[in-house]
Amino acid sequence: MSDHPPCTIHALELGRMANFIYVIHDHASNRAAVVDPAWDVPAIWAVAAQRGLRITDILLTHSHFDHINGVEALLNHSDAQLHLLRAEAAFWDRYLDLPTLHDGGDRIQLGDTEIEILHTPGHTPGSACYRVGRQVLTGDTLFVFGCGRCDLRGGDPEQMYHSLRRLGEYLPADTLIRPGHNYGITPVSTLAEQRDGNPFLHFDDCPGFVEYRMHLHDREEPYRAEPRRV
Repeated sequence: MSDHPPCTIHALELGRMANFIYVIHDHASNRAAVVDPAWDVPAIWAVAAQRGLRITDILLTHSHFDHINGVEALLNHSDAQLHLLRAEAAFWDRYLDLPTLHDGGDRIQLGDTEIEILHTPGHTPGSACYRVGRQVLTGDTLFVFGCGRCDLRGGDPEQMYHSLRRLGEYLPADTLIRPGHNYGITPVSTLAEQRDGNPFLHFDDCPGFVEYRMHLHDREEPYRAEPRRV
C-alpha cells in the first residue's frame, strides 16, 4: 500500500481581498476540483493546463461574491459539476435544483481522492469546510489566527462559536488548515498551532465568544499572534 497522498492541493492567491483559490488535483485520474473560483479564471485554467488536468468539479465554501465571481466562467467552458451545501443554496437562493447539493457529512469522490464536507455555519448559514486527508480548506470559517466575520447578512456568532468548537474537537492536531484568505502571518497552519494561539478557539462559553467576535476584536489591531512555545 502506497504512503503517497492521492492528491496535491495547489493554492492561488488572487484578487484584491487576498483570496485563496484551491485546485485539488487527483493524481490517479488527473481530475481537478476548484474550490471557490474567483477573480482570475484564466489563472485557474493555466494551472490546469500546465498540469494536464480536467476540471470536473467546483466546490463552494459559501456564496459571498469574492468566493464565487468566477463560477459562471468555469461552468460556461467546462462540464464541471457544482457542489455546495443545501443550506447555502437556500440562503443564496441560487442553484436550488442542482443534483449535487449536499449536507454536512457527505463525501465527494474525485478519482481516488475522497473529500469530506463539514457544515460549519456562522459566517453564512451554509458555510462549508472541505477535508482532504490531513488538510482542511476552511473558507471564511477559520483563518490563521482568526475567524470569519459574523456581522454580514446570514452571519451568526453563536453558530460560529459552535462550528469552531466542533472543528477543534473533530480534527486531529496535525491537520493542516488552508483558509479562504491570506490574512495571517503565514498562509497555512496546523490545528495544533491554532488551538494554541488563535483567540477565537480559546473560549469555553458562547456569550464570551459572541462579545469578543462582535464587539471587541475588530476594535483592536488585526491579530497576528505567534503560537506559544511550550
